Amino acid sequence: MATVESKIVDEVPREPEKPVDREKTCPMLLRVFCATSRHNALSEFSRGNTPSNELQIYTWMDATLKELANLIKEVNPDARRRGTYFDFAIVYPDPKVPGYRRREIGSVCSGMKGQDDQMTLQVKRFQIGDYLDVAISLAKAPLRRGRPY
Repeated sequence: MATVESKIVDEVPREPEKPVDREKTCPMLLRVFCATSRHNALSEFSRGNTPSNELQIYTWMDATLKELANLIKEVNPDARRRGTYFDFAIVYPDPKVPGYRRREIGSVCSGMKGQDDQMTLQVKRFQIGDYLDVAISLAKAPLRRGRPY
């Protein structure tokens, strides 16, 4: 009796990511909304409103999540601590009903290498006009060791 094998390949051929020439390409405005320990509620994005915690970053489609986390750390001193997590999500208009949807795209940990560090906005199918929602989970303060006095 012969054995039968099958192999299913679920790979859609993608065109390779084209590098952006940052000297010749104009950056886009990326509207980033940061919140501590949670993502912003989708209801905050309704009817043309946005959350009040907006950060505007000029960047390119080939910006990595690690690069974006570093830009957020420049303006958010609490997030500079080693071990702080940045959970990224794209908020985009829902094509079926009025309102917005959220899609998680990855997380980065400050001071550590991770699998999502080199993911770019382009790879995650970010479109101009979408928002970036970042949940910042602050690292615990290091315990002081030594004498209590």
